[in-house]
Amino acid sequence: MISNKTYTLDEALKKLQHYCSYQERSHQEVTQKLKGMRMIPQAIDTIIVSLIQDNYLNETRFAKTFVRGKFRIKKWGKHRLKMELTKKGINKYNINQALSEISDIEYIEVFNDLAEKKASVLKEPNLLKKKRKFADYLLYRGWESDLVYKKVNELIK
Repeated sequence: MISNKTYTLDEALKKLQHYCSYQERSHQEVTQKLKGMRMIPQAIDTIIVSLIQDNYLNETRFAKTFVRGKFRIKKWGKHRLKMELTKKGINKYNINQALSEISDIEYIEVFNDLAEKKASVLKEPNLLKKKRKFADYLLYRGWESDLVYKKVNELIK
């Protein structure tokens, strides 16, 4: 829905400060929001610089928050997390910083729990189909293929 409302620079800045304080945002999300508000490119740049200076907008913090949330709540693996952050325009440095926050021990624990839960609920009588469904489930969530295929051979027999 495109509104016909126009915003002054101060009004737009206040609206975006609220938008960014409500939840961590990427630069891309903020830019899209400002374009949706029909702001001109110079105003967009001015507002983004102001948001960064006042610490409302911080891509490193956004990436770390995103990774923690999606890993803990949705149980995404590193491949999926990288892909989603790249889609949001986050640079490789910030992606790697965020991914380094996940300990290797916690990563494997979450993977094993997820795999065991999925294996216990699969009701496919055909062994090959069952293995395929299991592998697809974990691969879609971004877990590394070597982990997935080891787990397939360990759990699905």
